[in-house]
Amino acid sequence: MTPRRAGPGAAAGTVRGSAHNGSMTRFAIDARTAIRLLRERITVPDAHQLVAPNVLRSQAMSRIYRDARQGEFSDQEAQALLDGLTTMRIRLLGDRVSRAVAWRIAQQLDWDDTTNAEYVAVAKLQADVFVTLDADLARQVEGIVTTVPFEVLAAAQ
Repeated sequence: MTPRRAGPGAAAGTVRGSAHNGSMTRFAIDARTAIRLLRERITVPDAHQLVAPNVLRSQAMSRIYRDARQGEFSDQEAQALLDGLTTMRIRLLGDRVSRAVAWRIAQQLDWDDTTNAEYVAVAKLQADVFVTLDADLARQVEGIVTTVPFEVLAAAQ
């Protein structure tokens, strides 16, 4: 599947195929985005789909654990986030093709690790857009996948 991109005349932050015209948008998200969705109690409508690599749940759990240890929220709040993560409606992928594409992306961008490349590969293969809270990552993947700000995902209807 080729990612659909906003057309040349589209306003910044718009996504062709998104809620703006009633079609389903597949949003690839990273662990930080998943946690923000949970913390802000945002539920993506059934008309859209979240996708991510299998590694998302482990990364999100690690981040929630670290944040709780640093006092950003209580153990009870952390447990609620973990429960939300378990029930989040998201398609997790880790097939052979995704892994091969992640490998090539990591090589292309000269990264030391393939973890972020897994998110980018899923975005490239299975999503319309990629939502990351990591501005540096978004900058690095320009031209590989279309990224949109979190607010576009949060506003999806």
